[in-house]
Amino acid sequence: MKKIAIGGDHAGFECKEKLISHLSRLGYTITDFGPNSEASVDYPDYIHPLANSVEAGENTLGIAICGSGNGVAMTANKHSGIRAALCWNKELAALARQHNDANILCIPSRLLSFDTALEMATTFLTEDFEGGRHQKRVDKIPC
Repeated sequence: MKKIAIGGDHAGFECKEKLISHLSRLGYTITDFGPNSEASVDYPDYIHPLANSVEAGENTLGIAICGSGNGVAMTANKHSGIRAALCWNKELAALARQHNDANILCIPSRLLSFDTALEMATTFLTEDFEGGRHQKRVDKIPC
């Protein structure tokens, strides 16, 4: 079973806690990078360690959550070994894995329901990279 890194900011806290509960029941091993409450925090303090863990192979995939999803995506994508995808439905989450070999799903918690977030996370965690014609494109992503 895949090891999953999860984290975000205060706006993503409630969604993060619910996802941890659901994904743990599905058998995933979860590393929670925080935060640990809804108190205002700076998302880079949590997303850089999360991205480092995925980049180093300590966790297979990651889920990053903030209000818009933009801040966590921008932060995670500063890491050369990370391909973080901001998604808002399960189709985008599937394509991010299948075509882009995304390794961190970014969720805009203020803009979608928890049911949609769970559906996206489940899809993201169960899809595989198709490789083939997509591999050469993914190979061109790093600067």
